[in-house]
Amino acid sequence: MKSIALLIFEYFRQLFTTKQNLILENLMLRQQLNIYKRKAKRPKLENIDRITLVWISKVFSKWKSALVVTKASTLISWHRKSFKLYWRRKSRRVGRPNIDWELIKLIRKMQKENSLWSAQRIQGELEKLGFSVCDNTVAKYMRKPKTDPEKIQRWLTFLRNHAKYTVGIDFLVVRTIFFKAIYVFVAISHNRRKILHFGISSKPHSQWAIQ
Repeated sequence: MKSIALLIFEYFRQLFTTKQNLILENLMLRQQLNIYKRKAKRPKLENIDRITLVWISKVFSKWKSALVVTKASTLISWHRKSFKLYWRRKSRRVGRPNIDWELIKLIRKMQKENSLWSAQRIQGELEKLGFSVCDNTVAKYMRKPKTDPEKIQRWLTFLRNHAKYTVGIDFLVVRTIFFKAIYVFVAISHNRRKILHFGISSKPHSQWAIQ
C-alpha cells in the first residue's frame, strides 16, 4: 500500500515538474544506473562519472533528491577538488628560467657601486661584458631600496584625507563551472566600500571597458 502511495505521489510530482528538470533528473539517474550496471560487486566511480555528476548538479537545482551513489557532501567536495586542480595547473611556474647566481651577484654589485644606475643602464653594461639579459630581468634581481617610514606616513595621511573622493578600479576574472573566463570590471568607493559601477562580459573589448 505504501509503495502505491509513493507511485501516486511521484506521478503528480512529475506533472508539475518542468520538462528541463525531468530531462536533467533522468540524465542523472541514468548516469548512476550505468555505474551500477558495471560488472563488479562494488562499482567504483571513475573520474568521468564524477565530472558528469558535478556538471548535472550545477544545472539541476534538485540534484540532491536524485543522488543515490554517494552523499551530497562528497559530490560538493569533488567540485572543490576540480577547482583546486585547475588553479594548481594554472599556477605552475612558467616563463624564462632563473639566471645564474653569479650573474645575480654581478647585477647587485654594479647596483651597489653605481647607486644612480637604472636597470636599463646596468643591462647595457652587462651586454658589453657579453651577458644577454633584458632590463626587466635586471630589475627583478636588483635590491629594492628601503622604504622611508615618513613617506609611508604621508601616504597614509593622504589616503585618510582623500578617501571620500578616491575610487578603486580593477579588472578581475571569474571562472564558471566549465572553467570559462568571465571578465568583471568594478569601481568601488574607498570611503564607504560602496560599489559604484560594475560590468560583466565574456568577450571584453575597448568599447566595453570605457563605457
